[in-house]
Amino acid sequence: MHVKKYLLKCLHRLQKGPGYTYKELLVWYCDNTNTHGPKRIICEGPKKKAMWFFITLLFAALVCWQWGLFIRTYLSWEVSVSLSIGFKAMDFPAVTVCNASPFQYSKVTHLLKDLDELMEAVLRRILAPEPSLANATTALNFTIWNHTPLVLIDERNPHHPVVLDLFRENHNGSESSSPAPERICNAQGCKMAMRLCSLNGTECTFRNFTSATQAVTEWYLLQATNIFAQVPQQKLVEMGYPAERLILACLFGDEPCSYRNFTSIFDPHYGNCYIFNWGMTEKALPSANPGTEFGLKLILDIGQGDYVPFLASTAGVRLMLHEQRSYPFIRDEGIYAMSGTETSIGVLVDKLQRMGEPYSPCTVNGSDVPIQNFYSDYNTTYSIQACLRSCFQDHMIRNCSCGHYLYPLPHGEKYCNTRDFPDWARCYSKQQMNVAQRESCIGMCKESCNDTQYKMTISMADWPSEASEDWIFHVLSQERDRSTNLTLSRKGIVKLNIYFQEFNYRTIEESAANNIVWLLSNLGGQFGFWMGGSVLCLIEFGEIIIDFVWITIIKLVALAKGLRQRRTQARYAGPPPTVAELVEAHTNFGFQPDTTHHSPNTVAYPDEQSPPIPGTPPPNYDSLRLGVIESDSEGDTI
Repeated sequence: MHVKKYLLKCLHRLQKGPGYTYKELLVWYCDNTNTHGPKRIICEGPKKKAMWFFITLLFAALVCWQWGLFIRTYLSWEVSVSLSIGFKAMDFPAVTVCNASPFQYSKVTHLLKDLDELMEAVLRRILAPEPSLANATTALNFTIWNHTPLVLIDERNPHHPVVLDLFRENHNGSESSSPAPERICNAQGCKMAMRLCSLNGTECTFRNFTSATQAVTEWYLLQATNIFAQVPQQKLVEMGYPAERLILACLFGDEPCSYRNFTSIFDPHYGNCYIFNWGMTEKALPSANPGTEFGLKLILDIGQGDYVPFLASTAGVRLMLHEQRSYPFIRDEGIYAMSGTETSIGVLVDKLQRMGEPYSPCTVNGSDVPIQNFYSDYNTTYSIQACLRSCFQDHMIRNCSCGHYLYPLPHGEKYCNTRDFPDWARCYSKQQMNVAQRESCIGMCKESCNDTQYKMTISMADWPSEASEDWIFHVLSQERDRSTNLTLSRKGIVKLNIYFQEFNYRTIEESAANNIVWLLSNLGGQFGFWMGGSVLCLIEFGEIIIDFVWITIIKLVALAKGLRQRRTQARYAGPPPTVAELVEAHTNFGFQPDTTHHSPNTVAYPDEQSPPIPGTPPPNYDSLRLGVIESDSEGDTI
């Protein structure tokens, strides 16, 4: 009911037209506003009016310019970083340890036999390039070699580079077909490369290396990846180092521990890895106090005598400290501990807290990241490393039709291998070199809003000492192998001490550099400084804007009404007809003569004489009815 009354008032207002003009409204505003300047425009003489009009307009422009700067600064969502230091008892971090060699060579020899023989022949070719010095290679299995061979590129003539295969006759890599002057050129004149060709061999690319050591290592790793990708993961786990042989002794604070307190995962780079205090099935262990005696002490046997010779060129233990329930990307974030040493690692904790959108492009749990997390089977928390690797694996599957062995595989897909995907190595190399793809993954992946980083201080010393190594190795050999003979040596033993240096932790927290209070105070300060205004002045200005819009609407309605009336008058040549003429212009069929009963002698009206116009009935005037009409004032009625 109130809405109907309000709409009726609006209709009457439109019918009556504006009660005042734009000029009258502007004069009223200048005379009543609390803003300095407009009053002087209407009160002063002509010269001062012009001066005050110019000053008011200039200062209003300055206010709008300053407002634009402050609003743009606020919408840039800048952050300020604060650093605070706290002190409290903390949970001990999760510790992941892996052997530098992913497999025991004695258990993978049958898989790598052909590859190792081919590798030895390659090394003989490199070390003894003359045909007379190189051994015969007729017994080698060149099936692996033919997919991705190593070649030498002779660039002594830059205009005619020559590609030399280590086990085939020379063939020219350029348009020129001039033969190579030597069977194998020397290292100074050639560089080693890996040739990657498409399935039909029409397109080939070369991955160049500056050293033969790098070339043969990368080539062997690529071929080993191809072999292990065809082996079920359970068999790969059995070929790795078991926990009972790797972990000889464990002590956490005053409590003894063993390999049973570690959780096993399989990492394609390092084989079997073992995580202490991961917090997946049990509560995280707290650290009672800072210091070495309250930390984790480990004695590990890496079994260096059973390393894969061409696959693991580094001896030691790879370890990493990380949060509970987070996946350890140990290849990228881990550190090495040398064999024959005691490595002490003092830990300090940094906690990072980001604000999130729109200030920082971070995510709480990864649910708003448009990339499927292939590490979700481990039930770990989100991390940007998992997102980047999942994104790369997704591109591999879409572009190469298979997934790489080093990353988790989604359900229903297969790992790349030369048997099912002969040109996968070339496709993988293209994906690695694709800058646009890497940038797209970086753009879609987000940092975690809450993160904990462990800063490590590392120190090392020889262990055991020459005076004590005899009895230490005898005791460890007796405990593990039940043997009085020495089964351990300095080359395979690693001792680790991991502890909190102190319970002080640093919190690095983001906060909004420009919040809404900062914005409003600066907007109000500029408005008050340049024009002496306040929020009420803005309300007054909004009111006059509404009045201007209302007057414009009324004028437009009046204009449309006038145009409609002029179109009605234009239909008549003379003055507009009266009501009686309009009524008589329509025939009333109720007063037509009755022609149903007429005599045969009846004579019709002559053609030149029209029938008489019957009288019209009295009109039914609606205007004679009395009704209540609402006026502008609520109490007045007609």
